[in-house]
Amino acid sequence: MNQRAEEGDRLGYWRRNLRYVGALLGVWALVSYGAGIVFAGALDTIRIPGTGFPLGFWFAQQGSIYVFVVLIFVYVFLMNRLDREFDVDERDEEGAA
Repeated sequence: MNQRAEEGDRLGYWRRNLRYVGALLGVWALVSYGAGIVFAGALDTIRIPGTGFPLGFWFAQQGSIYVFVVLIFVYVFLMNRLDREFDVDERDEEGAA
């Protein structure tokens, strides 16, 4: 592969990586600030069954943390798929991890 093609692959890889990071950070911001702060009043009209806690309070205290952990796993999945697509994954020649 020539150097120009390799440079295009690198730029494509990082462009897609930045798109993933931007989208996931956008989801996290929407959940953290949107559900926990901005929409807390509207969400407080909904109670979590069995606890009586308002949903807005739950998102402000717990929900954004859970969403963040889920987003970490989503990012790992997306980056492993991207690494395989661009042939930069960390597997050895025999396919073992």
